This record gives sequence, C-alpha cells and structure tokens, in this order.
Amino acid sequence: MTNKDASSSPLIDIESVGFDAGAHVFVKHALAALEPGQRLRVVGCAPGFEVQLQDWCRRQGYALEWAIEPGPLNGTRRVASIARDTQWGRWRDAMQTGRSDPRGANAVAEHARPDWGLAARGAHVEAGSPAYAFRLASKHEVWADNVADLYKQAVAAQWDPDDAIDWHVPFDNPPAVEAAVVQVMTYMVENENAALVVPARFLGQLHPHYRELQAALAIQVADEARHVEVFTRRIRHNGYEPSLSTAGGQASLKTLLDEPDFSIASFLLSVLGEGTFVTLLQFLQNHGPDPLTRRIAQLAARDEARHVALGMSHLLYRLEREPVLRMRLAQAIEHRHEALAATSGLNEEVFDALILIAAGEPTLSAITRGYALVQQLMTDMADGRYARLVRLGFERPLARELAWLHTRNFM
Repeated sequence: MTNKDASSSPLIDIESVGFDAGAHVFVKHALAALEPGQRLRVVGCAPGFEVQLQDWCRRQGYALEWAIEPGPLNGTRRVASIARDTQWGRWRDAMQTGRSDPRGANAVAEHARPDWGLAARGAHVEAGSPAYAFRLASKHEVWADNVADLYKQAVAAQWDPDDAIDWHVPFDNPPAVEAAVVQVMTYMVENENAALVVPARFLGQLHPHYRELQAALAIQVADEARHVEVFTRRIRHNGYEPSLSTAGGQASLKTLLDEPDFSIASFLLSVLGEGTFVTLLQFLQNHGPDPLTRRIAQLAARDEARHVALGMSHLLYRLEREPVLRMRLAQAIEHRHEALAATSGLNEEVFDALILIAAGEPTLSAITRGYALVQQLMTDMADGRYARLVRLGFERPLARELAWLHTRNFM
C-alpha cells in the first residue's frame, strides 16, 4: 500500500477503503511516523474519499492541500497533502501534565491545573478540555515524600476479617466484663466512623494528579470501614447490641469533620487522635479479657499505625516548606480544647469499661489493678502525643502542654 519517492513526500494509497471502514487509522499511523515539517501524500478510490478525508483533517486539526500529480497509465490524479506539524491532530496545543517539575514528564507538579482534569499524570490534555474545581491542587498542601511507599505497605497489609480472625475461638467472660467490651467497641465504632468520613471528604477535593495520596487515602477509608465491621461483629458476638454514645463524644468528633484545612484535619485526626488510638488498641491487645478482642485490637492497631505514619509524613513535608504552619497547629489544639471545655469529654462508661476490661473480673482487687493500668494508659497516650509533637518540631515545653490539652475523648 505504501510507495515512497526520495524526491517527494511519502505517499500512501488507501485504495478502496473508506474512512467509515478504518482508513483514518492507516492515515493517522502514517502521519505519526513522519518528522515535524514533513507532509504525507494520500490517494484513494473509495466513494466519497475526498470529502471524508477533508472532514477528518478538519476535525483533527490538520492542514490539508490538494494537488494534481501524474497518475498511472500516463494519466493524472488528485492527491491530498497533509502537513505533520510539531503538534498535530488533537495533540495541537495539548497540555502535558507534570511538565512544571524538572525531573520529567511523570514527576509530580507543584500545582495541578484545573484543566488537567482527570487525566493521567504525564498525559497530554487536549485543548478545550473542561476545568475541574479541585480545591486541593497544590503539592505542598497534601504531599508526603514517602506516600507511594506507605500505599504499597497498606496494600500488602490488607486482611480479610473472616480469614484473619478466628470468630469461633472459645471464651467465657463474666457478664460485667463482656458488657464492658461492648461499651468500648461501641465507642470505637463511632470514632472509626469519624476516621472514615474525614479522609473520604478530602478525597473528593483532591486533584487526581496527586494519585499516590489519593490511593493512600482511599485505602485508609477501606481500613476504617473494615474496623467498623469487626468492632460491630465483636459487639454482637454474644448477642449484645451497641451501648451508649454520649453528647460529649459526638461533639468532639464533630470538630474533626468540621475542620476545612487538610493539614490541620490530618494533624488532629491522624497524628493526635489515631496516634492515641494506637496506644488504646495496644492496651486492648495486652489486657483484653479474651483472645477475640485481643486479635481484633492487634490487627486494627497495625492499620492505625500506618494512618499515623501518613499524617506525620505529610506534616513533616509541609512544615519543612511552611514553618509558620506549626503555630496554626498549636492554635487548632487550643481552640478545640476551648470549644469542648463545657462537654463531659470521655464517656464515663468507656473509662469504667476500660477498668473492667483490664481487671478481667468485677472484684475489688482486680478493679484496683485495672484502675492503675488505665491511669498508666492515660499517661502513655499523653507521652505518645508529646513524642509526635516533638518530632514535628514543637519546643518541648509547648509539646508537653499541648499533649495534655488534647481532648479527653482521646480522638
């Protein structure tokens, strides 16, 4: 089908194949093989060929010219000549996503343009594509250097509740202790609902250019959904129903959902709240009264530790570029503490339930031991918050003060 004369532009003959039968693919392929500035000559004998070719070139943005050239058997023929520009067809004036980063076409841009839309990073976006209003469209607002690694770790660490947990393991808790487990699991469910909704809310505001973070947040949402499932199954394991949810606890969680800033929300939820929850889950793993509760706490703690790592990595990234953010983070803790000062804080039933869980039985000596363990838990939680705040660059006296200012509701 192809004939190339060294003294002229390349020539292709599409013969009797019409543009309604795939001829355009052959023409497009031949054009792509040319160097910018070259022209492609096209002949054919399909009915309506000239009109079809002219219409196709117009829609694709190609410059088309016609010429009369010598033809077979000493005759003449009408030949189309199509220019191969530097940007051709639908690639004309297309924007390459990620070009602002000098490391290459697939590098992450500092700012993602609205008219990049949903395109894959590194793709060319055809001119005239619609703009999307993604609120989180700047790298410094959302990024973490190790976000891709954290996502890979999360994928590798996924677990199936039916396979990872032995739901038939035998145990027989005293009724008071089993009721305490139900109360704590009820409390855990509502907190995990908050930990699910917050990243899910920001997912819809995040520019898809930052796809590694998008994937990490999506799997975090999946983690929390799984936690809600297993905590709920533990509640109902012995025929119980969920227990009490307090106004103070709900008010505390609402402040997380109301926070509009991604970094501050990550700080309050992941670094402080979920960081504290890791300590709580480890407490349940060590002191839970039955193997089922201990196994659930162990698996959930692993997931929550990854969520904390993502929040810490993002904040370290942003604080390196925007140190003034540290003051806003401190103010966020203080304002939240003031807003919740009139609430009861931690559900009293949850605090007492933790004592009974650590005690293992409702006897005076056991409860005394459980109370001491829960007091140590509170200290361990504050120490964990303090260590993370210091790592984020807070001065030690301020870090200690802020660690103890954190809401009494843990999350």
